Amino acid sequence: MGAGLPIWINSPIAVYAGLMPIRVEGATGYTDTNYLGKAQQALTVLREMDFVFVHVEAPDEMGHEGNLPGKIKAIEDFDEKVVGTVLKGISELGDVRVIVLSDHPTPLAMRTHAADPSPFAIYSSLPGENRCSGLPYGEETAKASGLTVSPGCNLMNVFIDKGRPLFEKHK
Repeated sequence: MGAGLPIWINSPIAVYAGLMPIRVEGATGYTDTNYLGKAQQALTVLREMDFVFVHVEAPDEMGHEGNLPGKIKAIEDFDEKVVGTVLKGISELGDVRVIVLSDHPTPLAMRTHAADPSPFAIYSSLPGENRCSGLPYGEETAKASGLTVSPGCNLMNVFIDKGRPLFEKHK
């Protein structure tokens, strides 16, 4: 596979970061976005490239609005239509890792971004790299796990290259 860093949003920040924007029809940055189209495009791109970044803004927007039912629905749609589709489709791609996280919490009560750490979940197709606690994915569970990467900018090194010590530490 070739190296490359595609991203979904047509954002000047993405371009400045050296990422290649990829348009997905129906991607809106809101709850009516084309979740399934983003996941399908990610799987298509992964046949040619080593890395894909899928950005979904809807849960964050619902946090800004203080919209609990909307945030729950956005998270459920993301889980089912993006994460579920990608996990079902990656089996034919060989050895892979998938990380799911938010760029920051947006608590409903605050209606703005919070500086708290973001929970993350990593799935690997490589035997021995997955550590499942059996607990639900969320802020409180993440805090209780003791599994943190600080500063957060080191998370990609853990995910891509240096993940084994982190995985081994939390067997």
